[in-house]
Amino acid sequence: MKPKPWKVTQILYAPWTWGVFIPYLLGSTVFWGSVALLLAVVSHRIAFHCGTIWAWCLCRVNWTTVEITGKEHASRGQVYVIMMNHQSHFDILAFYGHWGRQFRWVMKRELRNVPFLGWANAAMGNIFIDRSNREKAIASLREAGPLFDQGISVMIFPEGTRSGDGPVGPFKKGGFMMALNTGLPILPVSIRGTRSILPRKTKRLTPGRVQITVHRPIETAGLTADDRNDLMFRVRAALESAL
Repeated sequence: MKPKPWKVTQILYAPWTWGVFIPYLLGSTVFWGSVALLLAVVSHRIAFHCGTIWAWCLCRVNWTTVEITGKEHASRGQVYVIMMNHQSHFDILAFYGHWGRQFRWVMKRELRNVPFLGWANAAMGNIFIDRSNREKAIASLREAGPLFDQGISVMIFPEGTRSGDGPVGPFKKGGFMMALNTGLPILPVSIRGTRSILPRKTKRLTPGRVQITVHRPIETAGLTADDRNDLMFRVRAALESAL
């Protein structure tokens, strides 16, 4: 059986991954994480942009280009619950490095204690949830209230984890209840191309091209918990339409 082309690329690219990208990843995480920790004392909004620079540079070091279409659907000044499909850890770098607007992540609790990366994310006001405990996860999502009051959107992966090689995985309900309880519109965002750059369950990178599609917002004002399943269906349809 012949090896898949992207696997051959991974093997040929390995010296760059381990000789350049990984050292740069470690060094830049320590540097920008430290700067973000210091700036967060003054302003969370300013500290947020340290992550943007960090992620943008990592995409460049990995010879990865990112194209965003449909950004006009996201009105400036409007707060959203942003929902994006999750193919790879590289989703984070691609989106964070190129979105260019204030938002905060909803991320798993385990990342909070990662040196510099987790510390900086906590200092900037990102939301950490315990995925093993539904009640604690819901309680953590309620912490987004002050962010919304400050005009800051929240970014969540509704699948809760990276999908495999197939379509968009099953959705967790917490993000949808957050949108319904607040009446905020959901902004569906599709991302593709990252799975081949950094496949799940591997540390082997390849350069590549990422396409991010921003869809029209889905309003939740006036909806109730009884509308949750229909809302999940509409978000899924939007995400899959660009995959």
